[in-house]
Formats: sequence, structure tokens, C-alpha cells
Amino acid sequence: MNEIKKPQVRFITIDSEDAGQRIDNFLLKTLKGVPKSMIYRLLRKGEIRVNKKRTKPEYKLVDEDVLRIAPIRVSEKTNEVSTQLNVVANLEGQILFEDEILIVLNKPSGMAVHGGSGIGFGVIEALRALRPEARMLELVHRLDRDTSGCLVIAKKRSALRNLHEQLRNKKVQKFYHALVKGRWSPKLTRVTESLKKNDLKSGERVVIVDNINGKESETRYKVIQHYNNATLVRAFPVTGRTHQIRVHCQVKGHPIAGDPKYGNEDFDSDMKNVGVKRLFLHAASIEFTHPRTEQKLKIEAPLDKNLAKALKKLTVANNG
Repeated sequence: MNEIKKPQVRFITIDSEDAGQRIDNFLLKTLKGVPKSMIYRLLRKGEIRVNKKRTKPEYKLVDEDVLRIAPIRVSEKTNEVSTQLNVVANLEGQILFEDEILIVLNKPSGMAVHGGSGIGFGVIEALRALRPEARMLELVHRLDRDTSGCLVIAKKRSALRNLHEQLRNKKVQKFYHALVKGRWSPKLTRVTESLKKNDLKSGERVVIVDNINGKESETRYKVIQHYNNATLVRAFPVTGRTHQIRVHCQVKGHPIAGDPKYGNEDFDSDMKNVGVKRLFLHAASIEFTHPRTEQKLKIEAPLDKNLAKALKKLTVANNG
């Protein structure tokens, strides 16, 4: 029989990473699965103490504070994760880079970056199951559920802040590979149509081109390879709008293969015959400055085997 582990008293020593945060916010992130109301009750009753003293929720943590947390039975929502342990375990093999402050993952297509909206769990929940000792794991940026490739996760708050600043200042470069319909002209290097999000009655989100009310958007493109009736392009989104690359490809008459929202049925049918059974959009590489070493880092994510095989089945055309 499996022994049920009794909750233990926990001691946490605050370091410079967590100093300055309100204790209630810190506990919400640290005690996964514990409701907010329970955290406030534990603080009020003195079940959680700082340096052996009772404290209030608004108390700001100081470097080297020692938190004593009384035994708490945490009812984490692990059922959704445990039912797909093979998916969780497979993520370990998709880690492209990891050190003490960052993880860069080759996210599989079809996996959301986080749970919610009817999805039991996503990448971040799966990584937390893989790395139970990690005090913090937070998404630095997002990828659409059907898009695969480079996804950065921060293990330290300072790394998260640093990378968010790099993203705001457009210091992070993300390059995508997309297989699109038809022959993309090498002269078409920039698409700048403004984009507007529309929420349909069904709850589905669709992005449309709207050069009057939409947000300014820019994607730069380069032809990698022409095929008969298709082109593999490299896309560099200068701005980061929802579905930006997908809609910019569609508006120029070159929808991405396997795109359920903005695609072309006949093209998708042809591509299914060679093995493209998902959206062919892949975050192939990401470049940024490492928050701690300040070295330039470039991480590349290989295409999954099915997409790589599909490309080999296509007939190469002249790139001229």
C-alpha cells in the first residue's frame, strides 16, 4: 500500500529574488493549489509566520526573512496532469536549453501554453509537475496552441523582468518557419496590414485586417524554398499581435498549411496527402541576451519529424 505523506512544516528563507514582494502574493505563487481565502486565514491565525512573528498580508518580504508555514494539505489539481503522464514525460526530451534561471522548450503542436478555457493543463502545469522543486516557473511569452517551437520559461523573477523588458524594447528576435500556399514572391519582404481582434458569439477569437481601427502590425518575410504549389518562408514578427503571421500570410493570398481558421481547404487537403496534419507554423529560433551572463543566446528548435518528412515529399521548384 502507498503511504500517504503527511504535510510537513516548511521553512523558506527569502532571497533577493523574492524580496520586495507582498507576502500574500508570494504565498499564492509558492503554495500551488491553496486558495487565496485559505492563505489569508492562515496568516490571520498565525499559521504562517515571518521570523517567528505573526504578519499581515500586505507585509513586504525582506532579504533573509525566514517564513514558517504550518502543515497544509494542498489539493492541487493534479488529475489532469497525471492522466497524461506520457505527455509530461515527453516534455523532458523537448528541453533545448536549461540553466538555473531559464528553460527553453521546443513546445509540441496541439499543447496549450497553460491550462484554462476547458483545457485541463498546459506546458506550464506540465513543467511544474516535472520540476516540483522549482519555486517559480512562469511563461516569458506565449505561442498559439497549434504552433510548435521555441518557448521560454523563467525560473527566477529577475529573469522574467529582464526578458519582459527585452521584449518591450524589441531586443528579442523570434523567427518562424511556415509552409504557405502558392509561390511567395521573393520581393514580398514586408507585410504591414493592421490587425483587429474579433470575438465571435461562440467565444472563438478571429483576427481580421482592419487598417482603420486595427493595431499597427509588421511581419518580415524571406523565402527559404519554393515547392510546386507551396513555399517554405521564414517569418520575423516585428510586432507581436495575436495570430499575426497567420493573418498576414492569408491576406497576401498565401494561407499557412493546416490552418483551421485562416487556411484554404483545397491546399490543406493536398498537404494532408504528404503528411501535414497540423498547422505548419514553427518557432524555429529565438535570440536574446541572457539576463545573468549578458551573453547573446540563440536557441534553435528542430522541426518535428512529421513536418520534416512532409517537406521531403514535396517537389522542389526553382527559387528564382
